[in-house]
Amino acid sequence: MKTIGLIGGMGWESSKLYYERINKRVNKVLGGSHSAKIIMVSVDFAEIEKLTFANDWNAIGQIVTKSAIQLEKAGADMVVLCTNLIHIVSETIIENISIPFLHIADATGEAIQRQNLKKILLLGTKYTMEKDFYTKTLKNTYGLEIAIPKAEDRDVIHTIIYKELLKGIFTETSKKTILRIIKNAQIKGVEGVIMGCTELPMLISESDVTIPTFDTGAIHVNKAITMVINTNL
Repeated sequence: MKTIGLIGGMGWESSKLYYERINKRVNKVLGGSHSAKIIMVSVDFAEIEKLTFANDWNAIGQIVTKSAIQLEKAGADMVVLCTNLIHIVSETIIENISIPFLHIADATGEAIQRQNLKKILLLGTKYTMEKDFYTKTLKNTYGLEIAIPKAEDRDVIHTIIYKELLKGIFTETSKKTILRIIKNAQIKGVEGVIMGCTELPMLISESDVTIPTFDTGAIHVNKAITMVINTNL
């Protein structure tokens, strides 16, 4: 079994889930007393958040790339970024390491393809929904039609993520708001929902909606485990 390198802290709630899920999945696959080989570098989210609001993606790229290099030097065999949004700087990471980097959009696109769906709703921060670092992979590589909520709903989701979910706050009011947005998209023909923020599945469960939901964090983890157990990275 190879070693997974995790870049965490964005936020720590989802990083905790990554660590837990990886170990549980490895134990389920390998049995016995097996657990995962993991190295984690965790950043200070306050720094990332400030730079995000300033649209300073170059500085963010430098921070997470430094973390990726630390992981490689420490002996990681691959790098997994425990967040959706910061994949916006994934090209910078890839250029500066010699070990594989698993992009969350690739893992998610594969999972959607397996269910033969075409029109998918993408939920996440405004940056994830509006910039093309995520959607271009889903469209160009996996042939998906990506729908996003209207502008005012994108603002609402963004606020819920930053003011609540990333701080470990999960309210019934916010849950009802997200479910309303999903319902409206269903009426317009979407066949599934990408939970493009790793904290969203903590608020909305599969049983809350009548179409498939794609928990990007869980999908990301499962793909990473397949790669490290099958040592042909």
